[in-house]
Amino acid sequence: MDGSGEDEPAEATVQLLARRQRREKRELQAKIQSMKNAVPKNDKKRRKQLADDVAKLEAELEQKHKEELEQLKENLPEKNKMDSVADGVASLELDGSEQQIQQPRISKAQKRREKKAALEKEREERIAEAEIENLTGARHLESQKLSHILAARQLAIKQIPSDGHCMYRAIENQLKDCQNSWTVATLRNQTAKYMQNHVDDFLPFLTNPNTGDMYSQEEFAKYCDDIANTAAWGGQLELRALSHILQMPIEVVQMDSPPIIVGEEYSGKPIILVYMRHAYGLGEHYNSVKLLTDTATENGS
Repeated sequence: MDGSGEDEPAEATVQLLARRQRREKRELQAKIQSMKNAVPKNDKKRRKQLADDVAKLEAELEQKHKEELEQLKENLPEKNKMDSVADGVASLELDGSEQQIQQPRISKAQKRREKKAALEKEREERIAEAEIENLTGARHLESQKLSHILAARQLAIKQIPSDGHCMYRAIENQLKDCQNSWTVATLRNQTAKYMQNHVDDFLPFLTNPNTGDMYSQEEFAKYCDDIANTAAWGGQLELRALSHILQMPIEVVQMDSPPIIVGEEYSGKPIILVYMRHAYGLGEHYNSVKLLTDTATENGS
């Protein structure tokens, strides 16, 4: 075995990163050209500011790309083979330029077929690039930090689907360990009912995002109806209501802040949720937790 097969995943990842970085450079150049076109050539003051702005944008992109390459080296399993990442990116960029120079004549039908194939290839590359972002971006770093925090407590993240019900699903998952049969629908209905019956405890904390005014009674009623009947995302107010309903403390573990405990007045083992700010494209997300021993069993160790 010469190990060449092991190089393939690393090489493919490098190529995907190179393509994205090359595209970002093209997009930046187009943006810079647009900025230049918007400033009169005889306006020296604005031209000087433009030069400064352009230099800053180019430096920021160069630094971003450098950091991505370093992060990629750290996270790919073929760590000892990634010293040539930068050279691989440079050669890919050169190959791309040469391909653009030598374009044979093709028929219109062939052009249409190639355009369709190129669009499909670009779609697949963007999906693969999203996986690279998982290795180099905020999502991966947040997941790493949270895993470290939880490991100190012999816990691990239990993934919950991102469908608007994540907070309720995470609590449902925790309650199963307590031999409790509460469902997401039940949790939502009970939360809405509790908040409607304790308006004064919740209404002052809800404001109209457009006007900044406190919710009216009608808006509050609509808010509660959405809790019960839609996939409306849950937050700290709903957690407060649920802690009273279940008469249990709820602990929310975060990356850069101490855990938040809702319902401290209740005794007993808390429900533990993991709050993730960068989990998905939509942003905030809740996961559940499980024992590290369960993780080891799932992995067959």
